[in-house]
Amino acid sequence: MSISINRSLGIQRNKLLRYRLIKELYQKHKTDDIPTTVVWRKYICPVYPISRTTLYEVLCTPVTSELKKVEEAINNQTKLSL
Repeated sequence: MSISINRSLGIQRNKLLRYRLIKELYQKHKTDDIPTTVVWRKYICPVYPISRTTLYEVLCTPVTSELKKVEEAINNQTKLSL
């Protein structure tokens, strides 16, 4: 049971780390005169082949707080297994 929980926490953590990289790339290229779709098409999609809808989901995700929750859960799982 704990293996599947650890695996799902690892998957969630990796997804959030990837979201953080996508957000950093977006912030690097986004300016007021460049639409989000252009940033997605020129800069994000060649590196991370995601849909525009997924990009909007990434941009709305509170990555830092979610990552803290997952890290705490991983630490709790580690303490329980010891």
